[in-house]
Amino acid sequence: MLYTNATIITLNPNRDIITNGALLTRNQKITAIGKTPDLLALYPNEPATDLTDRIIIPGLINTHMHTAQTLIRGAADDLELVSWLCERIWPLQGNFTVEDGYCAARLSIAEMLKSGTTCFLESMFADRYGFEGLCRAVEESGIRGCLGKIVMDRGRYAGDDERWAMHEGLVEDREMSLGGALRMHEEWDGKAEGRIRVWFGARTPGGVSEALYKEMTSLSQTRKIPITMHCAEAPADLTFFASQSHTPMSYCDSVDLLGPNTVLVHMVHLSPADIARLAETGTHVVHCPSSNTKLASGVCKLPDLLAAGVNTALGTDGAPCNNTCDMLQEMRLAGILHKVSTMDPTAVPAETVLELATINGAKALGLEAEIGSLEVGKKADFAVVDMRRCHLQPWHSPVSALVYSATGRDVEMVVVDGREVVRGGELVTLDEEAVWKEAAWRSKEVVARAGLTGEVGARWPVV
Repeated sequence: MLYTNATIITLNPNRDIITNGALLTRNQKITAIGKTPDLLALYPNEPATDLTDRIIIPGLINTHMHTAQTLIRGAADDLELVSWLCERIWPLQGNFTVEDGYCAARLSIAEMLKSGTTCFLESMFADRYGFEGLCRAVEESGIRGCLGKIVMDRGRYAGDDERWAMHEGLVEDREMSLGGALRMHEEWDGKAEGRIRVWFGARTPGGVSEALYKEMTSLSQTRKIPITMHCAEAPADLTFFASQSHTPMSYCDSVDLLGPNTVLVHMVHLSPADIARLAETGTHVVHCPSSNTKLASGVCKLPDLLAAGVNTALGTDGAPCNNTCDMLQEMRLAGILHKVSTMDPTAVPAETVLELATINGAKALGLEAEIGSLEVGKKADFAVVDMRRCHLQPWHSPVSALVYSATGRDVEMVVVDGREVVRGGELVTLDEEAVWKEAAWRSKEVVARAGLTGEVGARWPVV
């Protein structure tokens, strides 16, 4: 298929933006890219799709996502992190069934695809949600997924305080978590025409013993299984590290977590020495500005990380702390938050933000040779943004328009592996109405099973 007459933001090494551009896809890959008249002359018999007044971008890469949590969107608003987690999120998730997990995965994927995300990193899918259902949802939908299976052996958050105890329905031991991850890797890694990759999804320090961390990191190195983990998200995490006579990164170093095979998420509370160690080891970082601001966790030192040469990507986190899976909205906040936190409007320009959401994400996932930019030979993963709308006009810089004006609702088409999975703003691979209707009733059932119906809902009188 030949896609013509668009503005193409390539994210290639030269960062070329092609006006009146065209892109040819064949056999899941980009086989030509250039000016529309040139490609029409070279491929006169190729079926063509006219994308006049649209912008084509590499598919967005959401490098931190909890697919199960989309089913409990809005069920834990306006709470600080530990209350949010221990009193709401864990009790709700601890009452999930396998069917709920599959429904939540489909809901998350539908939202991500419709808003331009073509690849995501699931942070830590629990055994009780049914990891195979998550894999099936990826396979059926056409999205690309790096899927972290939870690794844990302690049912606490950042210490031994009973108030921070995990819901019993979520507690896993070594065999269920690490053993389950290994089994899922053997069964699913590379499936769905290579779109599924299985990762270790380690729990935050305090939720994993040092012995299990070291076993996991050893397996990661020998079997080439990447690791993702929350780290240094909230002040409680710093308290835990201090109790172990460590900083965040010295602790991670001590259990062999640092390196190019690891993606650490949030990373709000870091010292200059921590940042330097990240850069030295080639460890990747994911910035989640919406989650960090909504939960009042703090502001990630993104400008310092970038200045130090740390590859940093972007993630939405879960729906209960965002409350959307829309990467375009996440990009906007990433672009404006650090201007005020540093009192420097040039701190994180729009171009840097788009890199976080595309090529930097691909690097974090070890997939930069395949996705993250629009270049000949790479996978045909891209999104098309329809600029024929009042709130997007006029525009002068296409990157600025995307980062500061567009949202996921402006995405018209999404292509993964050369296959159109969203067309005319509608899902092609999933029945959207069936997905959201099932999610609506399943969410209420989960809340009822958790005994939280009275706590979840409107604070004002509902008549």
